[in-house]
Formats: sequence, C-alpha cells, structure tokens
Amino acid sequence: MTPEPLPTCQADMKYDILARAGFARRGNLHLPHSIVETPVFMPVGTQGTMKGVVPEQLVAMDCRILLCNTYHLGHRPGHERVKAAGGLHKMMNWDRSILTDSGGFQMVSLSKLMTVDENGVNFESPHTGEMMALPPEKSIEIQQALGADIMMQLDHVIHVLTTGDIVKEAMHRSIRWLDRCKVAHTRDDQAMFPILQGGLNLELRKECAEEMAKRAKVGIAIGGLSGGEEKDHFWRVVAACCAALPPHLPRYVMGVGFPVDLVICSLLGADMFDCVYPTRTARFGTAMVRRGGLMQLNQKRYKEDFLPIDDKCECNTCKNYSRAYLHSIVGKETVGCHLVSVHNIKHQLDLMRDVRQAIQSNSVEQFLKQFLHDYYGPIQSEEPSKQDSLEVREVPQWVRDAVNHMGYKLDF
Repeated sequence: MTPEPLPTCQADMKYDILARAGFARRGNLHLPHSIVETPVFMPVGTQGTMKGVVPEQLVAMDCRILLCNTYHLGHRPGHERVKAAGGLHKMMNWDRSILTDSGGFQMVSLSKLMTVDENGVNFESPHTGEMMALPPEKSIEIQQALGADIMMQLDHVIHVLTTGDIVKEAMHRSIRWLDRCKVAHTRDDQAMFPILQGGLNLELRKECAEEMAKRAKVGIAIGGLSGGEEKDHFWRVVAACCAALPPHLPRYVMGVGFPVDLVICSLLGADMFDCVYPTRTARFGTAMVRRGGLMQLNQKRYKEDFLPIDDKCECNTCKNYSRAYLHSIVGKETVGCHLVSVHNIKHQLDLMRDVRQAIQSNSVEQFLKQFLHDYYGPIQSEEPSKQDSLEVREVPQWVRDAVNHMGYKLDF
C-alpha cells in the first residue's frame, strides 16, 4: 500500500477519526512531518533535546511527535540561531513532528520572575537576569522561527487554584490574545492550537470552548490543569471540555503524564498529552510499570534481582539490563538515568498504543478493568514470607466516579 502523503500546508492538515468507543476516539492527525496516531503521549524535549535520549532511540520506539519549549529555546540558543540552522527539526536531527508550547506556562512556573498585562508577559531570565517581553505576536514569531508542526497560542495562564474575577479575566484575555496570534501567524505549514482557560469553573470553560472552537482550524488544547487541583475537579473539567468541543478537532490536555490520568482522559475523549514525568522520575531511579505503577530501583530489594524491569517490555533497557544492574548505577552513573528514561518513555508510548487498540476493538471496559487491577493491585514479592505484608491499594474514588460517568462498571 502506498503511504498517504503528508500535508504541505495548514489547509491539508486534518484529523481523521478511525474508531469510537463511548466518549473515546482513535484517530490520525496528519501533520507535515508525520501522521500522529491518537490518543498520543508526547515526550518533552524542553531545550530541543530529550534528557538522556537521542532522536534515533525515539524513532526506534515509533515516537511520532514530541514537545519543545518556546520560552527556554527563545533564551538558549535563541530562535534566530535555530532558524539559521534550518529550524528545530534540522538542528536537533528529528524528522518527525514537533509541538512547541507558547511560553505561557512560565507564567506559573516562573511566577516570581514575571508580570502580565494586556500587552503580554514580561519575564526576568532565571539564567541571566535579562528582561524578556513576550506579547502574543512575539510568541508566534519565535515559534515560526523554530518551525514546529504545531504552535500554541500565548494564553494568560493562572494557577489552577486561583479564584475570583481574575479567572474570568484571564479566560477572556486568552481569547483576545488568540486573535492577535492569528494575525501574527503567517506560515501556512504550521498549525496553531487555541488553549481553553477558565480554571475549575465549568461554565467559563464551556464559554471559552465555544469562542475558541470558532477560531480553531486543526486542533485545540485544554490548558490550566495538572497544577495541584483535586482529581475530582480535574476529570470533571476534562470531561466538560471534551463534551463542549466539536468532534473534528483533536483535544490536547496539556501537562498530563501520570498513567492513570492518561487512560482516564483518553477514555473521556481527549486525544493528546505531554509531560516531563517519564524522564524526570527516571532521574530519581524510578521505573514506570503496569503492575503497581512505580518501581523504585534504588531500593535494596533489587540489589540481587536479575530480572528486567518488565519482561513484557520491548525497550532496549528491558531486553539487555537487569534490575540489579540498574540498582547499582542509578543515582551514581548518568547511564542509569538514560536507561531508565528509555524504558519510561517506551512504557508511556506502549500504554497509549494499548488504549488505541482497546478503542479500535471496542474492548475499552475490559482494558480499563485490567489496567486498574494491575496498577492498584498488590505487588507480589518474590519472597513468600513478605507477600502477606504488602499493602493493597484501593482504586481512588475520583477514578471510580470518572469510570461511572463513562458508563463502565468496575467489579472490584
């Protein structure tokens, strides 16, 4: 079969829904550098590099899209230098899709170093102390120079637990800034996603969704979450936003990376996710696993454990290295972080592959039950004397509520 040609301009970028199961969708997002299968997890290469992992390894995992950070790349090495190098794809040796964020998240992460008004954001560099003005137009200018397949609008981001009039003000400002971004957006080979705001207020979220959807051409994002809010609020906002958005747009929930969150949000109707979690947790010697969620490889119990992290995982780490070896080097040798990062990224990509397959085969309820049983079930020690002392974790109530909202039943 001849592969479908990739789009060359925004008019050709499209989202095809291939299967549905309840609220969930499986689809293909056609972008200039790859066809991205959704639901999809996007690893984060903040400075144009995945920490401890080279692009060739991501290709071997069939990673189709990753995220890079506009604010940080704008500082180092600078978007002019990236443009002179032929764009971010060429500079970092990555021929698949890239999404760049707008710099808006730094309003929260660097809140002590910034001010915001109607014109835009003013940052003080955490590296040099240099002031940087970032109006919506500048954000688009930087992202166009970087050359990502998907750019994000600059939105007014506030901490998710903020209350009062500022929540509505930030939401309406985000809409106004989107209109300014659209005027500044001149490259036809890059898509631009609006970003929904509105805090935890479902009515503001719906109002914002209605306005943003009118302006969205290729896809749309749900912003302002994963900042410490109660999970019961988190899933309800995602569900409300997905329900309010038109089906032809892929829905990108920003900053989501915990496996349970990925599964629940996918089944609520979201399509795209990103987070630094897989590589950040690897730096602490923690491997992600289906059974029990996390494996702390620095624990003494793994000192003489010669099994792989996961005998079902096909990543290079699990094929070639034991838990005992990783235990001996994590936190001591940089290769330890590298090997665990490779596994963790592959774990996330495989999880999303399994979600897609469950949607395609209309077996979501069976997949969900097995996933939750494994994730929250007891981890059986290889030492029989310790098996009875292991704690059995309960499936959180917010997960049960979300599953009930989907129309599925858990029998445990």
